Amino acid sequence: MTRDEDPQAVLQRYRASIDNIDAALVYLLAERFRATKQVGYLKAEHGMPPSDPAREDRQIERLRRLAEDADLDPEFAEKWFNFVVAEVIRHHEAAQS
Repeated sequence: MTRDEDPQAVLQRYRASIDNIDAALVYLLAERFRATKQVGYLKAEHGMPPSDPAREDRQIERLRRLAEDADLDPEFAEKWFNFVVAEVIRHHEAAQS
């Protein structure tokens, strides 16, 4: 922002960018859940447990490294992942019912 720019105009540009990112995140999450839904069906069909703690641990380690590389708080990345995984497991349990 330069001294001559209107702060409200700059704020609107920032917010438009945030809105675009939010939209992309929603679509990415939807795609992720479509994939995990297929995993849930496969697990149910073959009597596999709905959760895989060893994989979840590996994913947490991986996401924490990615977060550090991206200059994102690794704790936040882990909290986000745990939130998503809890929902995935709920879907997998429902698929087994």
